[in-house]
Parts: sequence; C-alpha cells; structure tokens
Amino acid sequence: MAKIDMGRSRFKIQRRLGVELPGLGKAGALERKPYGPGQHGMQRKKLSDYTVRLVEKQKVMFNYGLRESQLRNYVKKSKKIKTASWVDTMIVTLESRLDNVVFRLNWAPSLPGARQMVSHKHIKVNGKTVNVPGFTVRPGDVIEISDKGARSGNYLQAKVRPRITAIPAFLNKEASGEKEKATMVAKPLAEDIPFAFEKRLVIEYYWKVK
Repeated sequence: MAKIDMGRSRFKIQRRLGVELPGLGKAGALERKPYGPGQHGMQRKKLSDYTVRLVEKQKVMFNYGLRESQLRNYVKKSKKIKTASWVDTMIVTLESRLDNVVFRLNWAPSLPGARQMVSHKHIKVNGKTVNVPGFTVRPGDVIEISDKGARSGNYLQAKVRPRITAIPAFLNKEASGEKEKATMVAKPLAEDIPFAFEKRLVIEYYWKVK
C-alpha cells in the first residue's frame, strides 16, 4: 500500500510546493505563512526549469499519495491510450481510484484516511467489499460504506470537518437509511483535479518516459 512520507509535515509539503493539496487533509497551510518552510523560506528564489517541472509533478504525487514508481506506471499506461492527451487520461484515472472517490465523497478527512477505510474493508462497490485503494470506479458503479465504516473515526471526522465541501459532478451521493451511498454518474474530467495544476510542466517532466 502506497504511503506518503508523513515524517515530513503536511503543512511544510504544501508550503514548499506553494499550493494547498486537499488530499493531504491539512487545510490552511498557506494562510499564515504563504512562503516556503525554513529560515530562508521568505527569500525569493529563481527556480531552474527542472525544479519548476519537478514541483508540478510532486503536486500530483503528494495529493494522490503515490510513490514515484507508481506515478510513472500511470504515466506509461496513459501514454498508450491515444484518445486524449496522456496527462488528461492520467488525471481521470487518478480521480477514478476508489480511495480518491471515498475522499471526494467526504467520507474521509484525507486521502490517507480514505485509503485506510478501503484497506480495512469499510467500502463496497456494487454490493461487494473492495479493499484495493487503487481499484478503478467506473460510471454506473454504486459505492457504499459499511456499518463499521460509518462508525469509524475517519468517517466521523470527515462529517464534522469535511476537507472539500463540494462533491464533484461525476458523483451523485444519496442517503440510504442511516448510511450514505453514491453512484459514479460519469467519468471524471481532467478539470476535476482539485488544485492548481499546469499540465504542460508534467508533460515536459515525463517526456522521456515511454
């Protein structure tokens, strides 16, 4: 199971990258200190072209909680699909991951929390328990939370303090008795990525990957 290196502060990661990443579940990183961490964080730095591209790639990696090797695999698979820009295909695939869908439904306070819920068998897809965070949810699939999941700390925390208040249009959430369930009503769009993102820089960063 992929894990973000949480030995590094989630605030520091977001400040270093200059953007709030909802998947990290830690809001307000740039409110008090809208500059990089460390004693030289307020100094203006001229970034190399490589660093600018690296930062853009790291936004994706940290928000979705992926290792570099995993992200490269998504890049390789996306480049084999010729119906759209490969970076658009990659974003749609990442937004369709079950752990991300659980997070975007506000059933978990962060993507690591959503991944834990999936791994602990708290989530069902089309009536069957799925414990693979990277499982691809497809249009028409129905996602439900188990009784145990609805009592979990992650779920209860998300209900009190949701990280993202607006549920994306590709998901339709409804109450089912005391529990919630949702349906993926369409494929996500590349524009559904929930943070500022420059596709061109990621394309340039991975141009050699085949």
